[in-house]
Amino acid sequence: FPTGALCREEDFSQAYFSYWSTRLAEPLRYHRKLWEFVFICQALWERGAIASGHRGLGFGVGVEPLAAFFASQDCRILATDLGADEAIDMGWTETNQHAAGKLALRKPWVCPDDLFDRNVEFHECDMNHVPADYVDFDFCWSACALEHLGSIEHGLAFIERSIDCLKPGGWAAHTTEFNVSSEDITVDHQPTVLFRRRDIEDLLERLRDKGHNAVPVNYDAGVGIPDQFIDVPPYREQPHLKMALSGFATTSIGILVQRGR
Repeated sequence: FPTGALCREEDFSQAYFSYWSTRLAEPLRYHRKLWEFVFICQALWERGAIASGHRGLGFGVGVEPLAAFFASQDCRILATDLGADEAIDMGWTETNQHAAGKLALRKPWVCPDDLFDRNVEFHECDMNHVPADYVDFDFCWSACALEHLGSIEHGLAFIERSIDCLKPGGWAAHTTEFNVSSEDITVDHQPTVLFRRRDIEDLLERLRDKGHNAVPVNYDAGVGIPDQFIDVPPYREQPHLKMALSGFATTSIGILVQRGR
């Protein structure tokens, strides 16, 4: 991933994709959630962020395997998610998408328990109000969480705030919802918002103005057969690279930013 990217079928045929699928103990399938995990791991690995002794900060981690994997590489991880009451109100608990604590992230088939216990810490955190003492991390990430912060601007502001949590030279890797139907109208001020190309480009420009390395995004949405299929509710396990949401087709976008000074 030399650039930010959209989820597309072409990536699933690459050797690194099956490697990460196996390493994260995730079934290899045409699903954009798996693509998000692979994008984050591969992009951070390519940039040297995943290394023994490095500190990583995960936002809205749910029950994903990433915290466990990073811990298995002897990275020291602070994993965060909403408080229990807020998660219940938003429906994340009943759909098993919320981490109630550190034990929810334990995955012995990804990370041995001794490494996990030594390297993972869990905090409750509202992504709209990231604590000021979250600083000096080598990398941070979120996987399809920031579109649930109440508005497009809240999501963009979160990414900006996440960069402040990094050391100079540290990397952020975030994935979120991308509107592939329209450059103009979209979903905003809803429980799930859809970012447009212009929203992403505005964010990258804001970050560059602050002296950060906001990596360009490749907006190619793919030409493979699975790329053309728009999944509709009730959503299936695969193919699920694009889906219908609130009248739009959406897919996952991966965003990469390196903190400047």
